[in-house]
Order: sequence, then C-alpha cells, then structure tokens
Amino acid sequence: MQTLRDLPALRAAVQLLKSDGKPVVLVPTMGALHDGHMALVEEARRHGRHVVVSIFVNPRQFGAHEDLDAYPRREAKDAQMLQAAGVDILWAPTVDVMYPAGFATNIGVSGVSEGLDGAARPGHFDGVATVVTKLFNQVRPDVAIFGEKDYQQLVVIRRMVADLDLPIEIVGLPTQRAEDGLALSSRNAYLSEEERKAALALPRALGEAKRQIEKGEPVEAALAEAVASLSAQGFGPIDYVTLCDAATLEPISILDRPARLLGAAKLGRTRLIDNIAVDPA
Repeated sequence: MQTLRDLPALRAAVQLLKSDGKPVVLVPTMGALHDGHMALVEEARRHGRHVVVSIFVNPRQFGAHEDLDAYPRREAKDAQMLQAAGVDILWAPTVDVMYPAGFATNIGVSGVSEGLDGAARPGHFDGVATVVTKLFNQVRPDVAIFGEKDYQQLVVIRRMVADLDLPIEIVGLPTQRAEDGLALSSRNAYLSEEERKAALALPRALGEAKRQIEKGEPVEAALAEAVASLSAQGFGPIDYVTLCDAATLEPISILDRPARLLGAAKLGRTRLIDNIAVDPA
C-alpha cells in the first residue's frame, strides 16, 4: 500500500492503477477506522480491483462549536488496518494540500441538504459536498462507497453526482452495527461506559417507531413516543426524529412510499445519529 500526501504523486499512482483497465474504487473517510469502515473497504473490493481510501478530517464540515480538534486521529493504526485489507493507496492529504492558500470555492446542494442535519449543523453539507467533489476530482474513481449510517450525506452526494454529470457510481452500504444494535461510529469512542449502554435507546426507539408506522399507526404519535423514549434515557437536546421520503428527504406523515426514519440527539457531549428504512406494505 502506498501512503500519498501530494496531488501529483496521487495522480501518477492512480493512473498506473488504471492502466490495466480495472475499476478504481474510492472509500472516503475521516479516519479513526472501525469495523464499519472496513466493511466499506470489503464492499469496495467487490466493485473493483483497485481500492483507494482517503483519510482527511475535513474542517469545512465542522461548525464553530463542534469537535474538530477533539475528533479522533490515529493514522498509523488506520494505515495498518488498510494495508492488512489489501488497499492499494491511502490518500492522506494535509489541510494545506486540500485547501491551498486562496481557496475560495464552495459547493452547495439545495433541497436535500437543508433539513435534518443541514438545519442542525448549518454549512455542514456544503463542506461535505466541497470536499467530496475535490476527492472525486483528485482520485477520479469509477465507483465510490459510502455508508448508509450517514444517510442524508449519501442522498446529498447522489444528488450532486447526478446534477454535475460525474461519471461515478455511488454505492450505499447498509449501516454496520455492534452486536447490541448500536450503529458503529468513530464518535462512539467519546461515550462513557454508562452512556454506551444508554445509547442503545436510539436504535431501539427508531425500531419501535418503524414497527408502529408499518403497522399503520399514526406517524406523528410514533415519532412523539420515540422522542419521549430518548428523553427518558438521558438524550438531549434531540435535534430530530423524523420520517422522510427515502429519495428526497421530504418529511412525510403518511407511509405511502419508501421512507427513512432518521434521528439525531446528544447523549452527554456526544451527538449520535441513526436511521432505518421504513417500507409501505
């Protein structure tokens, strides 16, 4: 595995990979890798012979009072995991490489980026769209793999790729979970032992709301019960628990199309998100 930090070296290395005509697959990450990330790498292997993984903690998607400085960074361990998984290139640019002096471009995706985390974290998805576009232009992959845990992010990226006519297949991998059901996340490392147990209330509340909604019970009541359940387990503030159209993220109150139930809330100092598919009969 090559670990590369400057753009000319990356482009030369990717060009060499592409010389055999086999697809190049990109897995964008912010590092602090866990089993969820490695599942993305495994999925990448199924879509192409050559795998590039990026590690870049993107300052443009963090708000003024968010955890940029505290975000876990452990590149050496991450590199060992990726090498063992047979990754071809680790692309690990510095902030100066990604955003050189004078950088002045911002990419925004209207509509799908505006609610949910877009409302709770203003500017977040502009930062995501900008850095992902740059990664796509730098690596020029044939396929890119993203986890469904960050479901709104996946929808934003799919919209951006479609709108900009980018020749990249976007693949979403279902949320990877611990044995007890908690969605795998780098931010889980922030949780105390007690908080880690309480965190299970999030997937359980969403699962119960899904059950009620698919049975035909009123959506508003199911969502209210989920919020109350989270509050009872110490979550707060609760940014949202919402049922949305799976493709457009438009909030819906009747289950008449494929939908997604999404939730985000703080537990102590840690903000957790999760989502689950909800399908009409």
